[in-house]
Amino acid sequence: MTRGATLTASAALGLLLWQGLVWLTGVPPFILPGPVRVADELWQSRALIAEHAGITVAEVLIGLVLGALLGGLTAVALATSRPARDLVRPMLVFSQAIPVFALAPILTLWLGYGLGSKIAMALLIIYFPVTSSFFDALMRTPQAWLDLAKVMGASRRRIMWRIRVPSALPGFASGMRLAAVYAPIGAIIGEWVGASKGLGYLMLLANGRAKTDLMFAALIVLAVFTLALHAGVDRACRRWLDGRVVREAR
Repeated sequence: MTRGATLTASAALGLLLWQGLVWLTGVPPFILPGPVRVADELWQSRALIAEHAGITVAEVLIGLVLGALLGGLTAVALATSRPARDLVRPMLVFSQAIPVFALAPILTLWLGYGLGSKIAMALLIIYFPVTSSFFDALMRTPQAWLDLAKVMGASRRRIMWRIRVPSALPGFASGMRLAAVYAPIGAIIGEWVGASKGLGYLMLLANGRAKTDLMFAALIVLAVFTLALHAGVDRACRRWLDGRVVREAR
């Protein structure tokens, strides 16, 4: 069975179990609407959901790009300078001890209710995984490669960009795969704390008006987007790394 067929079968099974739970328990729709009811609301409110989804998608994608760039540069800086490792790494670890949700009100106060605070939330939540994965990969460069480069008279800069960074790209790709899953979480948390648009805002609005079917519809759109983003990033990373292997083989 192909991967697509497996995903389709899993989704169909989940929908059947969901509908079966609604039928067997007789739970009211305002507590747990069935998938048919949610699908109908998704169609009826497609324009409204698409408008809010566009805002969330923009926040996530911008945060993902900025987080990847900042995380990658930080990892290179840490791998290059031992003083930087001694000073910055404890700060990075300490930053993970603070719940991201606790920072959302502060960022909203500083950056306002627009895209800025949501992008910052997405950036913060993916910054550490990208930095950590890439840094660990940079520090695991085979010592024999480094020794050979030094014997051949390569400078530290050339060793970093010609040997250590290329060999660590699989680690960077692993961090990006994690970031693709975490970035929507940061954006949604930011929207829950303070926003006037976005899927997180729409879910809160629907919940306050007891429109549970609309809330589930927005949640499903968010889940589908997250899965698509992860699949897209994973495919892009695989093609990128495979392309490097082919180019080096030539």
